[in-house]
Amino acid sequence: MNRPAPVEISYENMRFLITHNPTNATLNKFTEELKKYGVTTLVRVCDATYDKAPVEKEGIHVLDWPFDDGAPPPNQIVDDWLNLLKTKFREEPGCCVAVHCVAGLGRAPVLVALALIECGMKYEDAKKKGSIQFQTAALPGEIPT
Repeated sequence: MNRPAPVEISYENMRFLITHNPTNATLNKFTEELKKYGVTTLVRVCDATYDKAPVEKEGIHVLDWPFDDGAPPPNQIVDDWLNLLKTKFREEPGCCVAVHCVAGLGRAPVLVALALIECGMKYEDAKKKGSIQFQTAALPGEIPT
């Protein structure tokens, strides 16, 4: 099955990588891709389909915050996500935080769009940046334009 390529989104001192989930069979390639972008934290927002130990062995912290596909993220996940970003980007300006769901087309871009808008980016600018545009290209009609 073909998967979309990872998408990097930068804004001010923040960098995000939106991607799909790997399998145990593709985990080495996936981890190398994360390292190429300088990812230090990976947020998994879907059910686990791979062993996170090999990723963490490479120095990438993996957080499991699954929520239902097609549903908004629960308040606790939103709070945890925004707190994570405040800490990461304050302590490591310019670091890259990766987030993935199953295909990298729904839940992951929603969290990135939420972060961009929360830090003051206008919806129109977030759309131009790619997180919302990326999602609407894959899921037309999901976010009003």
